[in-house]
Amino acid sequence: MNVEVVFSEQPLHLQQLTISGCGAIARFDGIVRGLEDGKEITGLCYEAYAPMAEKVIRDILAELSVEHPCERVRVFHRIGFVSVGETAIIMDVHSSHRGEAFALLQKFMDRLKRDVPIWKRGSR
Repeated sequence: MNVEVVFSEQPLHLQQLTISGCGAIARFDGIVRGLEDGKEITGLCYEAYAPMAEKVIRDILAELSVEHPCERVRVFHRIGFVSVGETAIIMDVHSSHRGEAFALLQKFMDRLKRDVPIWKRGSR
């Protein structure tokens, strides 16, 4: 599986990519909401230890790909301040069939929030 991981302080843009033999692309865009822990915010500030975060992301994807084989995964995550309504993470998964793409994406996002050294705090 080909994996691309990018951390950026700039707004995220993920160009459409097609891969021969892949019949499915599952995509997730995580948008900053106006509430965090029940309180109104203007945005979130993301911090990451990028080298470790990238390693953990790659390890999680390698583990998940055993059960859900896919051809390519791209994970782009913002760091720094992200205003309400802006995209904090974009992920797309390319696979032969939609079931594998959806399953890998769902399980990865659960693991990302739990295991990857990326921290957020609300800003009022």
